[in-house]
Amino acid sequence: MPHERSAGERVRVLLTEGSSTSAREAITALALAGHAVSFCDPEPVCLGRFSRLVAGRYQCPPLGTDPQGYRRFVRDLVATGRFDVLLPIHEQGYLFARIADEIAPHAALALPSFESYARLQGKAGFSRLLTELGLPQPRTDLIEDHRQLAGLARYPFVLKTDLGTASRGTWLIRDPAAQARAVAEIGKAGPPGGPILVQEWVERPLEQVQSVFRHGRLVAFHATRRLIEGAGGGAALKESVRRPRIAADLARIGGHLAWHGALSLDYLADPDGVDPLYIDANPRLVEPMAAYLAGLNLADLVVRISLAHASLDLPGTDVLETHPGLRSRLALQALLGAALRTPSRRAVLRTARDLLRRRGDFVGAEEELSPARLDPPSVVPVVGAALALLVRPERADALARRNWGRHLLTPHAARLIRAMDQPDVAHRG
Repeated sequence: MPHERSAGERVRVLLTEGSSTSAREAITALALAGHAVSFCDPEPVCLGRFSRLVAGRYQCPPLGTDPQGYRRFVRDLVATGRFDVLLPIHEQGYLFARIADEIAPHAALALPSFESYARLQGKAGFSRLLTELGLPQPRTDLIEDHRQLAGLARYPFVLKTDLGTASRGTWLIRDPAAQARAVAEIGKAGPPGGPILVQEWVERPLEQVQSVFRHGRLVAFHATRRLIEGAGGGAALKESVRRPRIAADLARIGGHLAWHGALSLDYLADPDGVDPLYIDANPRLVEPMAAYLAGLNLADLVVRISLAHASLDLPGTDVLETHPGLRSRLALQALLGAALRTPSRRAVLRTARDLLRRRGDFVGAEEELSPARLDPPSVVPVVGAALALLVRPERADALARRNWGRHLLTPHAARLIRAMDQPDVAHRG
């Protein structure tokens, strides 16, 4: 059994990948909480590689093409007794919710049942859940056969495959040409692994909420509004906001699914944040340093919930919240986003100058992804991206797609995971 540790004791945490911005930020947040952080990833060079805060790095088989190999690797790694907590920081949670009983004897983890997890991993399941609970979403239709997409003509609209994150499997369709390209890409990719969503396009600001649950009870949440878009629909600049309506809806979703661990939602917001339209769910933390900078270390809270600490310093029945008005930035996303909007050296140079001098849009914004003073190696990917964009600004899309790597879940891997010979039981702690 995993070693039981007190709330203030140094915990050895293994992240399930090191390539995503979420993993890179979790490294910082967990290290700031005093934990020893390691990760496994199929790539020898990834975002997590550029950190002095990492205790261990392990090259593993890719989840996307070899989920069984990845399963065995992580299971054998935690069986060595080197780790107290396994923290699924990205789509690998789908696997570990399925085989949580294999991991539980060796490392603690906070996940709901596989059935609950699977409902939010797929976009169709989330849409159906919103309908079931009477929660708002844009007009949404589910299409089982991608060949039917060619006949749609209610522009603009959004196409989404059932699986995908960071704009993988998402297309904004404004005209027949964009529609034809999307249909061709969907067909070329093979079976999409579930229904395709056709969703009404709504022109509203994007907001995101991250939360942590303990056995179906919402214990903490943090909401942000995207102020500047980066690559893949992510935020280059965001601001923390207070959203009691969103917290109430979250509590309903988590209670209904008996959620345990981290959960994030994307939604389209009105100016006051009281009339949301929910568009996406991520059964994990997404870029947790924004919450840390606004006063709440959600990554540390997930670790403590994983270890089932009796004392979590929770304020009675209230929910822990962050402070509103805190702006944070991701320099890497800002550079990529600038080049995507205006593929010119001038746009890249202007953005780089504003980031370095903390001026323009970035006045008062704290850096999330690359904290240079705390972790100097973290700036290497930012400098590398800036130099690459200055040479060829039109490469922004290709650079952004590097995060769509082998560590992510694919429809093929999802089918293999569902068929794994493990009971659908999650470790509850």
